Amino acid sequence: MTRKPKALLVMNSGTMADQFDASRLERLARLVDFDGQLWTDSLDAPELDAQLSEVEILLTSWGVPRLNAERLRRMPRLGAVFHCAGTVRSFVTDELWDRGILVTNGADANAIPVAEFTFASIVLAGKKAQFLANDARVAREDWAYSTSRGELGNIGRTVGVIGFSRIGRRVVQLVQQLQDVTCLVSDPHADPFEVAAAGGQLVSLDELLPVSDVVTVHAPALPATRNMISTRELAAMQDHATLINTARGSLVDTAALEAACATGRLHAILDVTEPEPLPAGSVLYDLPNVVLTPHIAGSLGTETRRMSDAALDDLERYLTGQALVAEVVPEDLGLSA
Repeated sequence: MTRKPKALLVMNSGTMADQFDASRLERLARLVDFDGQLWTDSLDAPELDAQLSEVEILLTSWGVPRLNAERLRRMPRLGAVFHCAGTVRSFVTDELWDRGILVTNGADANAIPVAEFTFASIVLAGKKAQFLANDARVAREDWAYSTSRGELGNIGRTVGVIGFSRIGRRVVQLVQQLQDVTCLVSDPHADPFEVAAAGGQLVSLDELLPVSDVVTVHAPALPATRNMISTRELAAMQDHATLINTARGSLVDTAALEAACATGRLHAILDVTEPEPLPAGSVLYDLPNVVLTPHIAGSLGTETRRMSDAALDDLERYLTGQALVAEVVPEDLGLSA
């Protein structure tokens, strides 16, 4: 019988309960052995010394501690980390890369619900549905407010996508369902042929902003992209346009957005903000042309199991010597979240 490698699940308890139901634990048990604890949310407990000294594979998710030199020292046989969530930025270290430890993530799987949420928001923004719902609470039976937020409808619209990322690419593909849609994409690193194949047209940000009915942000959170949407960019957007952010709050200058939305000229759908959550005194809470949700676009509840499945798929490939689908290398982190 082929020896199964020693493994350990490392994540917080709530994530463990959501992501690994009985069927996924059964699948995992067919692939690896657990010599001791099945799961932990800490890699520092002394009672784990013996188990960590033998562990070869970690399956991680939200709540995994940073894999620093001291923690890696306790795992001399560790060869691979299969991350059952999106970004690995919170836990990877130079010491991990220097050890040559393989890392994968679930970013592709996590892109699916974010893109779905974004597309739904784009469609509703075409009718200004979320904002008119806010108006109804004040206007009541006087439906005159239905014409106050610009032309309504989703035919012949221009959608601007900032960032041709995993999620941005999916959004470009999804908006093709709309009739006579024009989808513009701004991304300095994107291949124009790949953008065109997805249904978009690669343009500069300055070209995209003034002609887009909806602008949706999907760039990575990097020093170079911090506050990439600020006063100048918001001023360039057309009247009644909608800004959607389901990426990272740091991409949009909150003070500039507060000022722009307070005039009533623009609309905003924000699933992420900077800071997160916004302070109680932010004007964005009170504006009818702003919709705030508590960072729910990404994988939640049963959706998180899609990321577990992706990790288990790559684990199986790893154990059978096949090429991995979701491997992460250090160079990727310069251009992705």
